[in-house]
Amino acid sequence: MNAKLYRVIIQVSDIEAAEKFYGQLFEQVGERVSPGRHYFNCGGVILACVDPAAEGDDHTPRANPDHVYLAVGDLESSFEKIQQLQCEWIEPAIETRPWGERSFYAKDPFGNPLCFVDESTVFSGGLL
Repeated sequence: MNAKLYRVIIQVSDIEAAEKFYGQLFEQVGERVSPGRHYFNCGGVILACVDPAAEGDDHTPRANPDHVYLAVGDLESSFEKIQQLQCEWIEPAIETRPWGERSFYAKDPFGNPLCFVDESTVFSGGLL
């Protein structure tokens, strides 16, 4: 099978707040596709913010158990920008990881773990 990843869903408790947070972070408007679903294009993969209550689902949103990794062209600028947003948590500094990536970790306002990686240091284990 030749599969292509095209969408990643993160659950949020407030679709309006998610639209504002990710819109500012990604410097794009994105697209509201239903009452509780807002899409952002991240290099050909859609980051979908989904508010279960606004979608009519009967469950509390849950943060992703692991990180969504985002490669960025200017890691320092991204680090400065995210510090101006309402994150639940931000790692105190950019670090170089043992596998060679320069990155920092954060949690969005809904507890979803994110990692921002300098695109020139992305490590794919030789798979890409």
